[in-house]
Amino acid sequence: MSDNNTTIAPTAPAPAYKRVMLKISGEALMGDQGYGLHPPTVTRIAEEVRRVHDMGAEICMVIGGGNIFRGLQGSAQGMERTTADYMGMLATVMNALAMQAALEDLGVFTRVISAIPMDQVCEPYIRRRAVRHLEKGRVCIFAAGTGNPYFTTDTAATLRANEMNCEVIFKGTKVDGVYDKDPVKFPDAVRYDNVSYDDVLTKRLGVMDASAIALARDNNLPIIVFSLDEPGGFKGILAGQGTYTRVSD
Repeated sequence: MSDNNTTIAPTAPAPAYKRVMLKISGEALMGDQGYGLHPPTVTRIAEEVRRVHDMGAEICMVIGGGNIFRGLQGSAQGMERTTADYMGMLATVMNALAMQAALEDLGVFTRVISAIPMDQVCEPYIRRRAVRHLEKGRVCIFAAGTGNPYFTTDTAATLRANEMNCEVIFKGTKVDGVYDKDPVKFPDAVRYDNVSYDDVLTKRLGVMDASAIALARDNNLPIIVFSLDEPGGFKGILAGQGTYTRVSD
């Protein structure tokens, strides 16, 4: 017989997606600083990831390196492009290690998986091993882009999302979706609830670079653009709430 005084805790809602890719920029980790890592900001983002992990979702991550070094920027200043891009890839490894440390401080097991082998600090990318980590509940942070110059971390995130059979890419930004123009500069900017891949390309809406959008379109992989600065926003969307823009067909 059950005790009438027993309180049954409400169960957490099942996530709308079982396996997801979270793509964030390196700049998201620097807070209000102009450069580098801001540990409280890294911890705050890690907490957002932990909440989604606690829902039972399998999480992949790709983090840019623009807070430390951006290959295109170095190239524009006269550095040879290939060398600049490799330096940018190494910056993403530093960010991935910082996120790993923050997540594991919160009790979330992770693996940093690099497209450029550096066995002393992270694992090399082996697809089947990465899938197994996800199945065991570990957050996989993919670093060093695709391992090739001339490709952005947007493209790397889309590539890894397809390889890992993710159901969706979450693109965390400073605004709560995709707008027809910059909402910071134009108060009358209109947010899209849904927008097609082709509109993103033809209207140059700046969601991701063209290669990433085309790769997502060709594999029917939706992209959800949301605000990473909204507390609980990542978890809220997986629970069927929140404000965002969905990029799909």
